Amino acid sequence: MHHSLAAAILAGVVLTGTACTAQPVGPQRSVAPPVVTPTSTAGPTSATTTSSSGPNADTLQGQSFTFPDGHISFRYPAGWSVRTEQGPYLTEEDKAGSVIAVVTDSSGSEVARVLSGMYGDAAAGPAKRTVLDHAPVPGITDKAGKPTEFGFGYDIIAGRPFYFMDVRLADEFLPSQDNSGTNQVLLPNGVLSAFVVFQDEKKPAFATPEAAKAWTATEKFRQLKALLLSLDYK
Repeated sequence: MHHSLAAAILAGVVLTGTACTAQPVGPQRSVAPPVVTPTSTAGPTSATTTSSSGPNADTLQGQSFTFPDGHISFRYPAGWSVRTEQGPYLTEEDKAGSVIAVVTDSSGSEVARVLSGMYGDAAAGPAKRTVLDHAPVPGITDKAGKPTEFGFGYDIIAGRPFYFMDVRLADEFLPSQDNSGTNQVLLPNGVLSAFVVFQDEKKPAFATPEAAKAWTATEKFRQLKALLLSLDYK
């Protein structure tokens, strides 16, 4: 049961209009659960109003979310919401420390997911990667001291493109990358997986690579990029 839940968190949500959501590592796909727009921050959600600073200040004037264990946090735009779900786990001891933060935009559409937990499940394989945009995530360094980056691009797998927008180890965005890799980052408190998911089982999330590149000039792209760049571990 826990393996199926782990695969589900690395799944996708439909990109409709200006709303966008995240994708798994590799060719696996599944449908995300229905969106529930929260009316409060009761329960494990921790959200506060904040005045952002730094390069993302204009985009992320809004709120911040911190996971219940106090380690991972991120900022998100005013008018967006965060609700939490139980994350995957292998033992009852790990259950409380595995939490998924589900981000919804002002229309109520699910646009991103961030997992902080003790267990992850993913598949990887050969792929030809094209990176359309990437930048360092200064607040996240993996357990071994390796830097991470935000990235948006696509992998050609079995002859078709699969788009991704997430946080990974920086070396996965090098020109030499020839594997779909993973968006799971090992931290001292467990696994971080932060992504915007594109549900593209039947067709690619974008009609052409040029359409995907054009999307990087939109406000929604800038908001999602700023959210991922704001990730921080304490």
